[in-house]
Amino acid sequence: MTIATLEAIPTSYTPRWLTPVLLLGIAYLIIPLVGTSYLFEAILLPFLALSLAGVGLNILTGYAGQVSLGSAAFLAVGAFAAYNFNLRIDGLPILGSIFLSGVVAAAIGIVFGLPSLRLRGFYLAVSTLAAQFFVQWALTKFSWFSNNSASGVIDAPPLSIAGVEFNSAVGRYLFSLTIVAVLTFLAYRLVLSQTGRNFIAVRDNETAARIIGVPVLKTKLIAFGVSSFVIGIAGVLWAFAYLRTVEPAGFNLDRSFQILFIIIIGGLASIRGAFFGAALLVVTPLILSRVGSFLLGDFFDSGVLDMSQRIVLGGLIILFLILEPDGLVSFWDRIRKRTTTRLLRQ
Repeated sequence: MTIATLEAIPTSYTPRWLTPVLLLGIAYLIIPLVGTSYLFEAILLPFLALSLAGVGLNILTGYAGQVSLGSAAFLAVGAFAAYNFNLRIDGLPILGSIFLSGVVAAAIGIVFGLPSLRLRGFYLAVSTLAAQFFVQWALTKFSWFSNNSASGVIDAPPLSIAGVEFNSAVGRYLFSLTIVAVLTFLAYRLVLSQTGRNFIAVRDNETAARIIGVPVLKTKLIAFGVSSFVIGIAGVLWAFAYLRTVEPAGFNLDRSFQILFIIIIGGLASIRGAFFGAALLVVTPLILSRVGSFLLGDFFDSGVLDMSQRIVLGGLIILFLILEPDGLVSFWDRIRKRTTTRLLRQ
């Protein structure tokens, strides 16, 4: 068999839907049976919430080309909106609160997306940064959002659907997994639709997109709205399922940069990239913490150890971006292609 023949052979004979179905089967049927409480609480719950936030930001930045540094603000809007809907509207199901919180986050996202009609690149990033500071200020200034709590920290409401409780670690994992799976599928369908093609056209060249009839202004606002909707719901999962508390400090500027790093490391304009990037950023600090405690625990206190972890993680991110600028998705696809080609040669 010649090299030309090998290159003409498809690298995969499996349909596209098979891999996600297998992964969902493992996630729903196997992990709940064998997973420990630590696995759910420390790894899977933050992974799911951050992955969904990465999907939302990738729609805006990866596909539509609009840079945003205010993702944590929309996380906070979603979390606090869901809390207040659940608190102040009697009989409203938790899913209704979550959906309405996404709508509120989308509305706020469109408002802060209006500067994108005039600004681009770095200037747009700075304008979206205003959303981060404004939302944190509003949530801290007006105690009504936190039900007049003296500390500003409030307990998340219980998760239940039709009388079925999802308050255990496994229950919160399954609850989050279902929401993430549904929204990821909808996001995947969106980027394959005409709207998704409009996103890409605007990202690549606004002038050319306008010439061929793409409604540039409408497309940008749709991108901000959809992205903020998804990120807002991710904020609900972060607060209700993972942290179990709702507080402004959980949605600071560091969180915005974390979500931005997720899509850059995972791969821009890739739904899968959000999950790859979130996995790396969730697991790596845990590994560094265990290794650092084992090797350096007797020499450094917790503060120095935490800062050392940040330095190492930052160095790894820089090194990775230099060696693999297209993200983990590109790295994974290249390995899979080489493995498949090697198997065919045998």
